[in-house]
Amino acid sequence: MKKQFLFLAAIAGAITLLVVSCFQKNGTLKRSGNEPVSYNFEIRPILSDKCYACHGPDAKKREAGLRLDMAESAYAKLKEGKGFAIFPGKPEQSEVYKRITSVDPYYQMPTPESHLGLLNETEIGLVRTWIEQGAKYEKHWAFTTPVLPAVPEVSNTDWPKNAIDHFVLKKMEGVGLAPNEEADKSHLLKRAALDLTGLPPSLEMQKKFEADGSDKAYEKIVDELLAQKTYGEKMAIYWLDVARYADSYGYQDDEVRTQWPWRDWLINAFNKNLSYDQFLSWQVAGDMLPNANKEQILATAFFRNHKYTEEGGVIPEEYRIEYNIDKTKTFSTGVLGLTVECAQCHDHKYDPISQEDYYRMFAFFNNSKEKGFEGDISQTKPAKMPVMTISDEEAKSLLSFINRPDTSRLMVSVLGDLDTLRPTHILNRGVYDAPGKVVTAAALPAVMKFDTVKLPQTRLGLAKWTTSKSNPLTARVFVNQIWQEFFGRGIVKTTGDFGMQGDLPTNPALLDWLAVDFMNHGWDIKRLVKQVVTSATYRQSAKITEEKMKADPDNIYLSHSPRYRLPAELVRDMVLSTSGLLNPKIGGPSVKPYQPKGLWEAATSGRGTLRTYQQDKGEALYRRGMYTFIKLTVPPPSMIIFDASNRDHCEIKRSKTNTPLQALVMLNDPTVLEASRVLAERLIVKSTNVETNIKTSFQKIVCRAPTDKEIKLLTDYYNKEASMFSKDKKLAFRVLNIGEYPHEPKTNEVQAAALMRVINALYNMEETITKS
Repeated sequence: MKKQFLFLAAIAGAITLLVVSCFQKNGTLKRSGNEPVSYNFEIRPILSDKCYACHGPDAKKREAGLRLDMAESAYAKLKEGKGFAIFPGKPEQSEVYKRITSVDPYYQMPTPESHLGLLNETEIGLVRTWIEQGAKYEKHWAFTTPVLPAVPEVSNTDWPKNAIDHFVLKKMEGVGLAPNEEADKSHLLKRAALDLTGLPPSLEMQKKFEADGSDKAYEKIVDELLAQKTYGEKMAIYWLDVARYADSYGYQDDEVRTQWPWRDWLINAFNKNLSYDQFLSWQVAGDMLPNANKEQILATAFFRNHKYTEEGGVIPEEYRIEYNIDKTKTFSTGVLGLTVECAQCHDHKYDPISQEDYYRMFAFFNNSKEKGFEGDISQTKPAKMPVMTISDEEAKSLLSFINRPDTSRLMVSVLGDLDTLRPTHILNRGVYDAPGKVVTAAALPAVMKFDTVKLPQTRLGLAKWTTSKSNPLTARVFVNQIWQEFFGRGIVKTTGDFGMQGDLPTNPALLDWLAVDFMNHGWDIKRLVKQVVTSATYRQSAKITEEKMKADPDNIYLSHSPRYRLPAELVRDMVLSTSGLLNPKIGGPSVKPYQPKGLWEAATSGRGTLRTYQQDKGEALYRRGMYTFIKLTVPPPSMIIFDASNRDHCEIKRSKTNTPLQALVMLNDPTVLEASRVLAERLIVKSTNVETNIKTSFQKIVCRAPTDKEIKLLTDYYNKEASMFSKDKKLAFRVLNIGEYPHEPKTNEVQAAALMRVINALYNMEETITKS
């Protein structure tokens, strides 16, 4: 077996040598002139993928005492053997180059048993050229403070609407692509309305925009959408994922909790355009601000959304540590865009973050008053200590944005620290009962120095460090998240990982320009959003040619608008809004709409107020998707099928799938069927003209005028269904007997059932739930 392995390894090595030798006949890689190889964008990714596992930051896994992520180590004389790993200017005398081109399985790197794979022709050429050019190291691009790059000049000066377009077009022109034409008015309005409010445009808005022939028509409609309170709801959805917001505590008993006032704060923060530096500072350390008010303290509930155990027999210290690990991960992933949790048990394998660095950041959260266990299910509390109580008077004054349904005492879990400092230990192997060296609080030195003289070693110091304009990550990470919200993909695709293993930015200059411009204009979120949606890049049509698909299959150059399905919450919102069922109330407690029977009961301990599903009634059934009650152990099924976050951990980017289950939801969900029935009955009350009702339905749901072919197809379908229901009126009654919303009196059941079927078909069109 061993001989067979060595034989195969030798063959693989021989093939590599052949490739390399062929490659070397032409010298180094073909580059334009003497263009230098970029360490950050060309060499580091190769070393990170192929070398850092054994020769990276993790001291415990390091082989031969060699670090290739640091110049001083890579240039130094090798501890084992002779020579140097990297000899600047001389690849043939560099052990790294000799080993990546070797055919000897006992000598070559990466080793066959590492299963990391050999370097390909291009990678080997890049390493050789880089060494020939002096093997210059650079600080990781994401850890360097961004500077405002010059807006590039472009050939097509008529296309750009703002600076964003110059950066995008410069990249396009560099690869021979040209932008699409602007989308037609109907598609553009639907896109902007869904992106800015999460709701399709009303018929009135569609007519107004279509009739406005001025040059400022689109900008005016954008301003109108940004001013609506639904803007705050839409923006809040992605931050709820970051904050792992849910309405229960998780684990087995999974009792109800009252964190929804923080959600109301979040919506209000986006609507009043709280600057991002304040938005972060309040959530990280609002309770520590000078003369902190209850709104600022409420903001800290962001960090208290993690799961809590209520099960007897647990070890309190174990869960207290788990809670603070969760806080550390949420901060590092959601705000800094780093996979810091890798350093909980050992030094990070790829990023320059030691285990000590991890626990020094962990220390900011380790002084919390919260306990690992407060009591079992029989001692249910609406919030876990420390808590903030909200009175009637406060809900009417400072906290008037809270949609309080009654006068019962309202308690929210917030941050609050002990009076005396709790020591923080490095935990050996990350285990709660294996304390090691004591450390003090400090932020990650690889990102930016934490000045313990100027900054307090508290969460307030962490907040100031985070929102410093010198912090290289905070603004970059946020503008990238916003870009992802509108284009479906960040400039850095790995939105939660700006580290060594994360994807490189597809347009680094644009990312830095957006970040610096954002900070220079007061961290103004609405201004940033408006810049994006008024750009020519955003306003392109989604049409794609075979040439563009072949040249840029992932559309990283954005030569056309992306096309993808709406988020789970917005699928529900679209149905409720276009049917007229939507309850527009902002904020308040979460609600329990229709759900398959027995689902909760099959996954419960049989104890507590959530042991059975108590469906809501009346207007509560028609709240927006973001208000659907999230039980961590059994998330809302229809939303999970549409890739919603299950909210048990910080999530920066949702997956996007296309499965038959999604079609089954649209065909059978009681909400969709009820919406189809309600809209059909309302239209028939106003008019019995079939074509008029079909046109109106189409315009409301699809947000454009139907073609003649579409009208004929839908009319034929209506007539077919009406003929069937005329012969079996009991079937018509059964079809209409869906949902709890009252029927319109004196409607023709045959006509209503037939039109309901047509409307249901419209809701099931791909175009309906797609942003294009």
